[in-house]
Amino acid sequence: MLKDPAELVGTGMAESTAYEYYPSGELLVEGGEIIAVGPLGSLAAAVDASEVIDHGSSLILPGFVDCHVHYPQLDVIASYGEQLLEWLDRYVFPEEAKFADAEFARKVAQEFLDELLRNGTTTALVFGTVHAQSVEVFFQECEKRNLRMIAGKVLMDRNVPEALRDSPESAYEDSKELIERWHGRGRLRYAVTPRFAPTSSPEQLAAAGRLLQEYPDVYMHTHMSENRDEIQWVEELFPAAEHYLDVYDGHGLARRRSVFAHCIHLQQEEWARLGASGSSIAFCPSSNLFLGSGLFSLNKAKQSGIPVGLGSDIGAGTGLSCFHTMDAAYKTQQLQQESLSPLQNLYLATLGGAAALDLDDTIGNFQAGKEADFIIVDLAATPSLKRRLERAATIEEQVFVLATLADDRVIKETWIMGEKLYERA
Repeated sequence: MLKDPAELVGTGMAESTAYEYYPSGELLVEGGEIIAVGPLGSLAAAVDASEVIDHGSSLILPGFVDCHVHYPQLDVIASYGEQLLEWLDRYVFPEEAKFADAEFARKVAQEFLDELLRNGTTTALVFGTVHAQSVEVFFQECEKRNLRMIAGKVLMDRNVPEALRDSPESAYEDSKELIERWHGRGRLRYAVTPRFAPTSSPEQLAAAGRLLQEYPDVYMHTHMSENRDEIQWVEELFPAAEHYLDVYDGHGLARRRSVFAHCIHLQQEEWARLGASGSSIAFCPSSNLFLGSGLFSLNKAKQSGIPVGLGSDIGAGTGLSCFHTMDAAYKTQQLQQESLSPLQNLYLATLGGAAALDLDDTIGNFQAGKEADFIIVDLAATPSLKRRLERAATIEEQVFVLATLADDRVIKETWIMGEKLYERA
């Protein structure tokens, strides 16, 4: 049972009180919900022995939460040699143009969701493309799998190739139609999704703000302060704005359920305003390293009271494995002489990600009544992992080893609402 280790700072309590761990434990699931969790034998009276599944020495964890990922960029992973703006022009925009074809989009959506499950990710906040059908087919495929997903059509009406432009009017109408059809349908939620300030006119950002006013429980998902050239571009395009966040905030886009990816190069005023607005940050360490964007300060986000979750951010990120993202998160904090403990890292990938998405009352740990999305982790999936874990003396050390050495190979099974949707061959 995981809680936020950061909440213990200043209380005199040890970080070990932020979790419950059972070396031999039981998880009781019924009707797609968590009923109870406890040590081996404690729940025996509540279950029929014929319905018990023994996972042996495997570790059972809550499903991972990916707070920022682009499903149309599945085939852009490992594209060499550029920083953000050049990388978008050279690789991303040509790839996203293909999603005008709905069947092409469907095929990629299917493969993307299969990959998420194979990597143990059960919830994600997802970019589509500018094409409404890219999100339509994505939601259709999510619904088939009963997944808890949040997604949105990208809004871009300038500074991109003509084939990828919408308009303030079409962005509003397409988004409104998708919201009314999909937001709150089953486990699906909608996010109003301007790509980033340089590709949306003030009129389009105003249309995004109007959507949030009309549908106050939807999400807002965008990028901010990822790259210094990007920030300079924003200053040129919006000279009246105090800073980058002010561009969004001035149109009502900074609020609860707003998730800003990256946030590497923020001014102090931006940190404060993000915290006051109730917005969240998606921390994307693999992507930040790959594009040479910079190092995110998790400590500044904590000090500002901003919820933070991890984002794989493929295709700039180099993989969908949350273990891989946790590894990069630890290293980026090390480079700043800042500490990221194993439990804090696991929190960011699970309950912390859920909190950043305003879903911590629904997913993220094994609290009774939450949705039964979880993974079975094979602690002997590779020889090096098995050898190292045999020498791990505590669960904290085990988690650190997993975050450093594990990848998709350790995911033995992925369960969605108490139903097994993925099993490793």
